[in-house]
Amino acid sequence: MQEMIRVAVDAMGGDNAPDEIVKGAVEAVGLRRDIKVFLVGKEERIREKLKAYSYGEEQIEVVEASEVIETAEPPVAAIRKKKDSSIVVGLKLVKEGKADAFVSAGSSGAVLVGGQLLVGRIKGVERPPLAPLIPTAKGVALLIDCGANVDARASHLVQFAKMGSIYMEHVVGVSNPKVALVNIGAEEEKGNALVKETFPLLKECRDINFIGSIEAREIPHGQADVIVCEAFVGNVILKLYEGVGAVLVSKIKDGMKTSLRSKIGGLLVKPALKETLKSFDATEYGGAPLLGLKGLVVKTHGSSKAQEVKNSILQCVTFKEQQIHDKIKENIIREEG
Repeated sequence: MQEMIRVAVDAMGGDNAPDEIVKGAVEAVGLRRDIKVFLVGKEERIREKLKAYSYGEEQIEVVEASEVIETAEPPVAAIRKKKDSSIVVGLKLVKEGKADAFVSAGSSGAVLVGGQLLVGRIKGVERPPLAPLIPTAKGVALLIDCGANVDARASHLVQFAKMGSIYMEHVVGVSNPKVALVNIGAEEEKGNALVKETFPLLKECRDINFIGSIEAREIPHGQADVIVCEAFVGNVILKLYEGVGAVLVSKIKDGMKTSLRSKIGGLLVKPALKETLKSFDATEYGGAPLLGLKGLVVKTHGSSKAQEVKNSILQCVTFKEQQIHDKIKENIIREEG
């Protein structure tokens, strides 16, 4: 009998819950028979949305959670007080081994705090980083960390680089991924205290392909596969990336409507342009995994629609199939040894 990969999904988290979350879950199980999704949240509302779809009933199970953690709530207090929230109940399914992964478009802070408090870190992992895939001219790169550890130490960044390399090689399929440290110049002596301390440590790592520093402008060109930084810098890069991308797409669309000639030209290039822009659409790559935990936790955008939810669930399947958790654990144990 085929082993089912079990993914708990926060049906109440995000701007478009539960409609788009439910739709994304249905689309995911429609693509693969070996996925079981636990939709966690207010059962009555979830079942009402499920009525609109046809799906294998054995592949979707609704798990009741009566509370919802709102984005503005203090994360630690919310996790402790709202024990029957969709985030806490979903994370506990992973902790108890009833689910292999948890996906949420809800409160980032609550997911990050809950992941560490409830699921727990792999022994030896100092800090779990949040690591989204970002589009580049050569495919995708992993930005690690983009939001979990604002005040990181050099030893944390070294672990980020190792975990990021494992993820890129085994989930994305990049052989011997190139690792770079975000800096304000290519020279080794440049950077703040954290970067200067981290650079020689990465240089000494035998199990990663460290290529040195990378300036932010080189990231979109695809000069590296794993982009290492602490969360403050990573979050600024990610948000600027998303903002510039959205503005460019909007400007291109507006430019195609300025005259009859541009409208005709727009119609001619539309198929090719659509395909090109698709590769720069963040929803194509799923969510950002919180690496280094005892189970997989994936945070998707708060504005996620069905496409991103579906891809995040499929991302969990690849993570499980490639045994990323075990590979990270082995790497950390070897490092401590």
